[in-house]
Formats: sequence, C-alpha cells, structure tokens
Amino acid sequence: MSIAADKVVSIEYTLTADDGEVLDTSVGDEPLVYLHGADNIVPGLEQALEGKTTGDELTVVVEPEDGYGDYLAELVSSVPRDMFEGVDELEPGMEFHAEAPDGESQIVVVQQVDGDEVIIDANHPLAGQRLNFAVKVVDVRDATEDELAHGHPHGDDDHDH
Repeated sequence: MSIAADKVVSIEYTLTADDGEVLDTSVGDEPLVYLHGADNIVPGLEQALEGKTTGDELTVVVEPEDGYGDYLAELVSSVPRDMFEGVDELEPGMEFHAEAPDGESQIVVVQQVDGDEVIIDANHPLAGQRLNFAVKVVDVRDATEDELAHGHPHGDDDHDH
C-alpha cells in the first residue's frame, strides 16, 4: 500500500541539523505514527513520503519554508516579569504555554531576564533551520472513520475526545 492522503503511516526517523547533530529520533523507541494529508508532520517531509511503501528508506532535506518556517524577529518580544506570576525562578531556556494573537496556544521560550523585563521568543525552536531526515517507512494502512474525523491516528487504546 502506498502512502497517500487518509493513510495512517508509521515511520522510524532521525532528524539532524546541517552539522550532523541529532535533534530528534524515534530509533530505539516507538515509530512516529501520523495521518497523511492532515498536517500532522512538516509539509516537506510529508510531500517526500507521498507514494512510498512499507520498507522504503529515504533521506529528505527540508528547507525552512517547508519545515517550521523562517525565523521571525517579530516573534521575539519583551514582556513584564509579572506576567510570570507564581514562577519564583525564571531562567533563560524555560518554556511556557501562552495564547497567540489568533487565540491558539503557543510555546514561548525565555531568552533573557533583566530585572522586571523578560525577553521571550515565540518562534519554533527549529524555525529557520534546514531539517535533515533519515526515514524508514514501517507501516501504511487505511485510516478509520474516527481517525479521519479527528484528523489524527488513534493508538491501540483508541481514545475518546
């Protein structure tokens, strides 16, 4: 069975930076399972997997515009320290969930703490980076009606929303 829209795909992958640093991997763990065509993974990788079948192995280079997007300086901002009420020790690198202008939840990373001012970055940590994937297709199957309705695959424990 070939990878196409509305198929549930299981892949084993290793993601590296251009310098070879491993950024993420599923090797030695459970495969990544996603619903093809439902924007569950970055567009560049999804496009490269189209038409592949179980057992196929490929190397995919995804440019920022087809990955996590370009790094946008306007997503770096200064906010007052009191926005982190209840957090005693605020340090660079800490991540917080915040509400984006469109009402969606987003993750922001503390870049710098300077007295009552905190510099935060709402860019994805991999924004602006070329992504290098080594991928093996482990399984391809038809999605169930529930998976199609929910826009993502369900595990063996099948869950309710």
